[in-house]
Amino acid sequence: MRRWLAMAEQTLANHSDRLNAINIYPVADADTGTNLYLTVRSASQALAELDPSDVGTTIAAAGRAAMEQARGNSGTLFSVFLSAMAEPLAGQQRLNGPLLAAALHRAQLRSWSALSEPMPGTMLSVLEAAAHGAAEVESALNGDDSNHALAETLDGAVAAAREAVVLTESQLGVLADAHVVDAGGVGLLLILDCLRSVVVGEPLQEDLLDGLSGYRVQDPNIALDMPEQVGVEVMCTINLSPLAAAGLRMQLDELGDSVIMSAVSEQADDTGAYPWRLHVHVPCPATALDAIQAVGDPSNVSISALSPNAAVDAHDLL
Repeated sequence: MRRWLAMAEQTLANHSDRLNAINIYPVADADTGTNLYLTVRSASQALAELDPSDVGTTIAAAGRAAMEQARGNSGTLFSVFLSAMAEPLAGQQRLNGPLLAAALHRAQLRSWSALSEPMPGTMLSVLEAAAHGAAEVESALNGDDSNHALAETLDGAVAAAREAVVLTESQLGVLADAHVVDAGGVGLLLILDCLRSVVVGEPLQEDLLDGLSGYRVQDPNIALDMPEQVGVEVMCTINLSPLAAAGLRMQLDELGDSVIMSAVSEQADDTGAYPWRLHVHVPCPATALDAIQAVGDPSNVSISALSPNAAVDAHDLL
């Protein structure tokens, strides 16, 4: 798991510029590659000095670190993916095919439920395809928990994920018009192939990204040619009961879009509240912060402009 996340960190560092260049959904803010890289780096660094007791504990620790430091839609969804993967792996000393299939299935369910308005043609579609690909192979292998079966299960997951990335261009109108695939989907594909790579002891597949629309080095930076985006991205962590969290989600759905809420852990405090990581796009920071502060005391707050060339005015924070 350490080697997987370390490799994913390095791979995303190498691909962040190209991922940024095709990042036009849900907003053209040209930062998906950067956000994924920084979020994966947080997860990788969390394991550097950890003395893990099992696979689930290791991934859960990485997931919590990623959740607390998540950047953007893509980083937030990756942190949900990682945290959810840990649940079926709790107490397990090694990864195998059946566990991988279960972990990807759990990650798929949690990721789709974390968004108020999940959309096909995004990271969610790629994750769903990977989960289905792994499940099909694992089912055919009848529960084989050997390392060879794990490698085959990973091959199935990555192959299905790549097919899903190709399809993203036709699933979202904005991607079809720009002739590009989804940046977050490509990032997740790279992360999954990094896991395959460390398990089987082979390099990343050289032809993995061949033919993906908009992904050649010579292709233009399409994100910077899109109209300037109005608004800001607000992220924070807040302790709330499940009922209060549901109420806040409904309110944020009315105030903005790209709402993502996911529990950082399944451990409640003495009042029955859980820590939640929250992400939303709103016209100005106060729109979200007023609603958030009305129900709790947010921490680890980050605010960034949706336009890659814009800045958040100080008076907007008041």
